[in-house]
Amino acid sequence: MSSGYMILSAFFFNPQGDHRMSWRYPEAPTTEIFDLSFYQKLATAAEDARLDAIFIADHVAIWDILPSGLAHFANPRLEPITLLSALSAVTKNIGLISTISSSYWEPYNVARQVASLDHLSSGRASWNLVTSAMPEEAMNYGRDGNAEHATRYQRAHEFISIVKRLWDSWEDGSMLFDKASGDFADVEKVHSLKFEGEHFKVRGPLNVPRPPQGHPVVVQAGSSDDGKNFATQHADLHFAILKSKEEGAAYRADIDRRLAARGRAPESFKVLPGILPVVAKSRSEALERQAFLETYIPDRMQLDLLSSWSGMDLSGYSPDDQMPKLPDDATYNGGRTALDRVRKMAETGATIREIATTLANTGAVPTIAGTAIEVADQLEEWFVSGAADGFNLMFPLLPGDWLIFCREVVPELQRRGLFRTEYEAGTFRDRLRLKKPTNLFDSSDK
Repeated sequence: MSSGYMILSAFFFNPQGDHRMSWRYPEAPTTEIFDLSFYQKLATAAEDARLDAIFIADHVAIWDILPSGLAHFANPRLEPITLLSALSAVTKNIGLISTISSSYWEPYNVARQVASLDHLSSGRASWNLVTSAMPEEAMNYGRDGNAEHATRYQRAHEFISIVKRLWDSWEDGSMLFDKASGDFADVEKVHSLKFEGEHFKVRGPLNVPRPPQGHPVVVQAGSSDDGKNFATQHADLHFAILKSKEEGAAYRADIDRRLAARGRAPESFKVLPGILPVVAKSRSEALERQAFLETYIPDRMQLDLLSSWSGMDLSGYSPDDQMPKLPDDATYNGGRTALDRVRKMAETGATIREIATTLANTGAVPTIAGTAIEVADQLEEWFVSGAADGFNLMFPLLPGDWLIFCREVVPELQRRGLFRTEYEAGTFRDRLRLKKPTNLFDSSDK
């Protein structure tokens, strides 16, 4: 069993819910998704329930290369750091996880923004590092298409190494504010990086002092081999796509082997599978509601999504055909985790229609449907088995499913002793039982 309480993170994929067509639901919000009050209500509910974090996903493009994208799923969204900075002012304890791409940003900007949020929130900032895989994103940043998969991770390695050095460029105690002597800072404790690598050249130091957490919590979500290697070298939290607790146990064992190879202890790394909880008065009602939501997604959009994930145009195939030969992982420059999901379903003999319908509606994240007690039972089963340190909660409909979970499932988990009833003292990192990193420039650690 995992030690301590389970970790619960409330996830935003789409502002109306974690289903691509949630916006069509009769009660779904419309333009209020661009207003702070909508997010404040959700953040307050999550904090009142003592959830660990709010996790905001992001893309830096509209999905519009394929025909159905702009018409049915343009998915405009607010910029995460801006939104979380606003939410930091109306919350006190909950962690604030922002997705930021290492593919199209600069390390200095990210280090400064996340450090600033960490100071403003009293140690609650977190960065979900992604290597962007949408061609529309690449074309917004002066490129004709994605960089090679390996190149994206090489850049990410260099990127995060620089960011951590920038966070550490001001040692603790370096700011003196000695009004009598006129010494503002101890110059021996403020460090330039003078970094020059394959992708970046950064002088430093950062113009923000070291964050309260030392290093704000780093999250990573890629489950390819490159992704897992990257995560176990650099990250603290790992958002995984797992179908069952048995798969979770095997995944955790693999992660622990990779951690050991890097000299890291298992407790330094938390695995949070994505879970889609649907809570209703009965399991049958929950499943009926989920099935009804799935009727909203147009057939063409399902096919376009599958074309995007598989890296091939499927418009010329019959929906009842089996998948054609998929690209080789070694040469595929899209999202390899998504390609792997397609491959695993294709190997079962599923048709194009079956794969498209399943992945377009669930994204391969398991649905846990039923009453609050039944949902709590399944979360407990995963957690006590050691298959998960907690869960990234991906609610089908917002604000309804988010509020129901906080109101009904969390008290049941608390009653079982699986989840906190009050926030522990300290930073977000402290509450996750993660050690504050030693400053990379600290001479006492040399």
